[in-house]
Amino acid sequence: MRTRRTVTTLLVALAALIAATAAPSTATQAATGTPYCGITWGSADKTAGALSSAPLIDVRTGRHDCHDRVVFEFDGPVTGYSVGYGETYTEGEGLPLSPYTAGGALLRVSLRAPAYDDEHLATVPYRTGEHVANVLRYQTLRDVVFGGSFEGYSTFAVGVRARLPFRVFVLAGPGNHSRIVLDVAHQWQE
Repeated sequence: MRTRRTVTTLLVALAALIAATAAPSTATQAATGTPYCGITWGSADKTAGALSSAPLIDVRTGRHDCHDRVVFEFDGPVTGYSVGYGETYTEGEGLPLSPYTAGGALLRVSLRAPAYDDEHLATVPYRTGEHVANVLRYQTLRDVVFGGSFEGYSTFAVGVRARLPFRVFVLAGPGNHSRIVLDVAHQWQE
């Protein structure tokens, strides 16, 4: 009787083991789930374009179903940027912005264009260290802080909830303006 019970237990365990390896478990499906909203951006650094003299004239944010957005608008053609996770420093002084930027992760945004005109007058109303956008009720964005503009580069610290996928791209217009757009996903995958 004891042998029969042991053999039956082993057969049931073997059958469960075979069934578990034959079909992926729900946990495995969740770990390798489909991309959230079709987003396949990743979180690696993104860099493109060259230095431009077209000045930054506006920074704004927006909420979307699958991501939050920061738009940097320039008075002329601009294509240069470098965006990645890590510490952000003020332009010219090299002071870290992380103590002043809300969020669980920090995106360092370096725009290859100045925030001043040919006479070196500021083209945006922000001072180094100022918060430039109200991101209250945003799902991912926590803060946008101006890091200054020096020798043709403008820097921002973008605080986000956590290290999440992001993309950066350039849009032409309106008119002769151009925009560098930063989208940060609300989550990794479904």
